[in-house]
Amino acid sequence: MIRIAAIVLIWILAAAAGAAAATASPWWWFAAVPCAAAAGLGSYDLLQRRHSILRNYPVLGHLRFLLESIRPELQQYFVERNYDGRPYDRDVRSLVYQRAKCIEAELPFGTERNVYAEGYEYFETSMRPQPLAEEQPRVRIGGPDCTRPYDMALLNVSAMSFGALSANAVLALNRGAALGGFAHDTGEGGLSEYHQRHGGDLVWEIGTGYFGCRTPDGGFDRARFAEKATRDQVKCVSLKLSQGAKPGIGGVLPGEKVTAEIARVREVPEGRTVVSPSYHQVFSTPRELVRFVAEMRELAGGKPAGFKLCVGSRQEFLAVCKAMLDEDTTPDFIIVDGSEGGTGAAPLEFADHLGSPLTEGLITVHNALVGVGLRDRIKIGAGGKVATGADIVKRMVQGADFTNAARAMMFAVGCIQAQSCHTNTCPVGVATQDPRRARALDVGDKSLRVQRFQAATVRSAQQIIASLGVRDLSELRPHMLRRRIDPVTVRSYGELYEWLSPGQLLIEPPESWADDWKAADPDRFTVAR
Repeated sequence: MIRIAAIVLIWILAAAAGAAAATASPWWWFAAVPCAAAAGLGSYDLLQRRHSILRNYPVLGHLRFLLESIRPELQQYFVERNYDGRPYDRDVRSLVYQRAKCIEAELPFGTERNVYAEGYEYFETSMRPQPLAEEQPRVRIGGPDCTRPYDMALLNVSAMSFGALSANAVLALNRGAALGGFAHDTGEGGLSEYHQRHGGDLVWEIGTGYFGCRTPDGGFDRARFAEKATRDQVKCVSLKLSQGAKPGIGGVLPGEKVTAEIARVREVPEGRTVVSPSYHQVFSTPRELVRFVAEMRELAGGKPAGFKLCVGSRQEFLAVCKAMLDEDTTPDFIIVDGSEGGTGAAPLEFADHLGSPLTEGLITVHNALVGVGLRDRIKIGAGGKVATGADIVKRMVQGADFTNAARAMMFAVGCIQAQSCHTNTCPVGVATQDPRRARALDVGDKSLRVQRFQAATVRSAQQIIASLGVRDLSELRPHMLRRRIDPVTVRSYGELYEWLSPGQLLIEPPESWADDWKAADPDRFTVAR
């Protein structure tokens, strides 16, 4: 390997310079000592397991940590901020790293955010906070048709496929999930051995490519699905309708990452870009979707079954709700993916301009289910830049029961956001199928970081919930989250959004929902206006 050869060469140069210094001229020590120091540092970098970047880039990788060491002094001048006053991903990444490494994440002097800026959000705290619960709360997933319910954690690993991620990254995520007792979504790339080696709870996601349960012509193989879905480690099965970062198109895995092993897991040609279809073959109407999810639950032996989507048309989702009522069956969960969610490969226009942001999508799904009287049968998950305890509580206030994180979990296993996921050249071995790069990611160390990050983040969420004066998660309400509209106006989410009462759509739909409810047809997805 090039990096090993380079270190060996530097050792040889150091030895040669040392010999010259001893026999010819002491001036050679000025070459021998730096060469020996560089070679020694490089050897240490190759052997240590804590930093993936140093294992792949010995000696040179230290420049990154040098720049990191001066970043706190620079960030107040150079860090741009989001519309809501929050720092960009690199600051979230710092928080994830701190929690993953058990570094105290508290700072002196208080907030540096402009609390009077439009879009700033904060929670309404109570004068009498509640005691902090000792254990992580769990959410029971499983409606009346489910015979094997699952208790979901508040924060879980979101869908990231083997292929998009390296084998070591998948191993680290699953081992972290096993250590922390939370769920690991497989992504649509199939159920690989790396998902199963460490025994972490799995949510098996099926996409339009049906990888892992695929017929020779690309259809859905029910027998193969049933064989894998009934394995003990698979706790839930999920049908992916759309992804937040690229709603309307299928998943993309660049050909550079389709190795022989990936090709075998996905049952696709090696070395060729894999583009999943944009739509499912197993259903073409809302009614058929609802029936198919019920069939997935039956094939999985009664385990929770649901679907994931990035919300587009409210009318179409209401059509699915009508189908649930007509068929008298519901999914056990629905995962709402926000358009701000990430991806390893997608057209820029899709990432920037299609699909509902998580706030709007989540509130739409929650309200629709409440309005048709089905909310108590279906749990809602939320994903899309969830990284902190405040993010978890915010999404629960908006209607979610649990949350999933992808980007933050990648940070926990060492992602530095080099944004080279699609090139197969990830410098830290997270998003690559190059074995020379992937070996830098130490599974034992990074799995502990995943577990620590999840535990610390859920703990933060519990602290926030307790500070709101809430004893139980069911007591969270929209009025507890507030947003600044302008420098002198603040509104709660209870005021900013319309919230339906149970069964309201069935009795007398409010004017703002009436047209969509009337037009929703359980036997077609086509949007009629």
